[in-house]
Formats: sequence, structure tokens, C-alpha cells
Amino acid sequence: MSASASVDWQSAAESPDAVVSRIESGMNVFIHGAAATPTALLEALCRRTDLVDVRLWHLHLEGNVPFAADGCGGRFRSVSLFTGGSLRDAVDRGTADFVPIFLSDIPALFTSGQVRLDAAIVQLSPPDRHGQCTLGTSVDAARAAVDCGGIVLAEINDRMPRTHGHSGLAWKAIGAFCRSDRPLPQREQEAVGSAVIDAIGAHVADLVEDRACLQLGIGAIPDAVLQRLGNRQDLGIHTEMFSDNLVPLVEAGVITNRAKAIHPGRIVTSFVAGSKRLFDFVDDNALVEFHPCDRTNDTLAIRKIDQMTAINSAIQIDLTGQVCADSIGHRIHSGIGGQMDFMRGAAMSRGGRPIIALPSTAAGGTISRIVPELNAGAGVVTTRGHVHWVVTEYGAVNLHGKTLAERGRLLVSIAHPDFRGGLVEKLKGLRRFV
Repeated sequence: MSASASVDWQSAAESPDAVVSRIESGMNVFIHGAAATPTALLEALCRRTDLVDVRLWHLHLEGNVPFAADGCGGRFRSVSLFTGGSLRDAVDRGTADFVPIFLSDIPALFTSGQVRLDAAIVQLSPPDRHGQCTLGTSVDAARAAVDCGGIVLAEINDRMPRTHGHSGLAWKAIGAFCRSDRPLPQREQEAVGSAVIDAIGAHVADLVEDRACLQLGIGAIPDAVLQRLGNRQDLGIHTEMFSDNLVPLVEAGVITNRAKAIHPGRIVTSFVAGSKRLFDFVDDNALVEFHPCDRTNDTLAIRKIDQMTAINSAIQIDLTGQVCADSIGHRIHSGIGGQMDFMRGAAMSRGGRPIIALPSTAAGGTISRIVPELNAGAGVVTTRGHVHWVVTEYGAVNLHGKTLAERGRLLVSIAHPDFRGGLVEKLKGLRRFV
């Protein structure tokens, strides 16, 4: 990850406080996200008490997020385009904002001028001998932000992986930067091995055929699926993000990307989150291309990939097939993200399979995730018209082209047995159980 000594950049480094002195009151500022969250600059920014009404636009952030604290009100206003654990409480309190939006639509907010960015605060890899830094582990909406966001302020981290694809940024395009040498925030893998997750992983893996191209995220269910694909051949990856358990399948020759019509021979992603092993894998690895999320999540491109298999999660699904994936009632949990981009793209792909996978219950088995109607305030991310395969630990069913009555019966069949009776009674009351 070291830069060539022929590029004299180190002497231009400033302190984090000096770098963020360029931010002025009233600015719209983009903040780099996920493992690329520029923690040193965020902490410096929040030390400034002279600022008012600075709007901070971002996807989910990792590590210390000091502007989420109550004491920053009036100085900074967070605007989540996809939120995470650090901002959920603030959004719920009303001290931070949330924008429901497809991941594929976010870059255009900035490039169109609908949101006029005055600055972008990012974390970069050191420049190479050509004077090119990279956006490292998160290209997503950061590409658009640095291209049209006014001044670029950077934390150049010696440990940020150098990534390939549409990730480069000329060192001379940076308005000011600090230098750091710190590990990226790592995400621990969720435990795989519970009977429920094992069963879901097995059912989903049964839907993945040789030469399929996968989109999948992070968490116990994607990990359980990946661990069961060791006997597949020539799988491909075109996804918005991936994590550690993809790496063994690449090393075993299971993932070759040979069958892909778009970016053949390459893993395509928009960002990654995981452990140091993952960051080492993507570092200067030409096999992995990072592209903006309006490219990775472009439905017109996704549909051109045969056997596109999109694996997504849900919080709830009602008996008509409406999928809530972004909120628990009125409480925002994450965001729309790329679920619909890939669900629709996979549905239009030749041989594609859009899949929603979720445990049948929550709260230690006391609540059914398959419900007669979604909770008040719940957001519909995948509509009943877009849903196809639904998987729980009790099986996999395909709702596409099915009537309301047929959908209800199919979903009851994969609900937890403790809740099936109540769901059937609800269907009878709606005259849909015949």
C-alpha cells in the first residue's frame, strides 16, 4: 500500500484540524462511508464550535461518529441516505434526517445538482507513482461526490487498500489532506451454525445453479449460503457489496466470472465491509473492480447478466408478498439500498432468481416475521408485484404470478408452525383460504 517516493506528497500533509478549517457554515458536505469513514477528519470537524447549519450527507458510517451526539445539534445535521447503528437513534429522535432512495439513484442527487455539494470529506489510499490515490473500499456514491462536490478534503491512510475499477482520484485534485496510519474498522462475521440460519442457507443454496451470477450482502444468511456453494462451477459476482466469505470461493476456483456478459472475468462491487483478510484481498487486486453504485445497481445492466441470482433480506413480509426491509414500524433501521435494483434486475435476467431470505420469527421466536399486515409505519421496499422467491428455514416458495389466496397459502407453509394457525384464520377472514 506504499506510495512511490517519486511523488512528493507527504510534505503537503496538514493536521486534521487544519484540513477541516476549509468547511464553512451552511455548507453541504459529503462524508465517505462504511470502512472508508474518515474518522480523523470527522473528529476534527466536530471539535469546531464556530459552525452552524452544516448538512452532512452520507450512507452508513463505521467507527466513531461524533456528530451523532446530542451536543452537535445546530452545528451539524446528518442526512442518511442509508443509515446504520450509529445514526438510528438520532433519526428516531428527529435530530437527524433520512432519505428513502434507491442506491442506484444516489449519485444523480449530486451530479444533477439537486443536492449541491460544497465539499467531500473522504478517506483515500496513498498516491502511486503516477500521483493517483483511490477511493479504497467504498466507491458507491463517493465517486460522484468527489467529481462534483467542490473541495475534496481527505484523510490519506497508509492502510487503505488501493482498489481497481472507477476508483482513482488524482492527488492534485485534493484540496487539503491529513495523513494517518490506522486499521480500517472491521466488521465481525455473524455466527453461522444455528439450525435456523443453516436451514435458510441450504434452501437458498439449492436455488443457485452453476454459472449463476450472485448479488448478496453481509450477514449470517449470505455467509451460510456461500459456505454451501463449494461444489458449484463458474459462479460470477456482480453486487453492491461483499464480505469475507466470498474469498474462499475465489481461492477454490468456484468463482471465475467467466459466464458474465457484463465485466467478464471480474468481480464487480461498489464497496466492501469485513475483516483485514478482506481488505488484503482487494488491495491492488485487478480481479476486483469497484464501480459507482449507479453502475453496479443499474437494472439495465443487471438484466443483461444471465442467471442473475439476487439474495436479499427482510424484516417482515405480509401475506400478499409486501416486503419491509428498511424499518421496524416507524423506526428506520437501514434504508432502501439496492434491494429493488437487484430484485427487478434479476427478475428480468434470463434464468434469473430474485430471492428474499429471512428467519420465520424474531425476538427469540415470539414474533412471526410473516404477518397478516405489516406494522404501522413499516416501509415497503419490495412490492408485492416484484417479489418472487421467499425463503425461511421451513422452505422456499415462488410467489410470482400467484393469486392473493395462493400467495397466502404458500407463505403460511414456510411460516413457523406456532403461528400458522393464526395466519390461516386471518386468510379465512379475508376469504383467501380456499
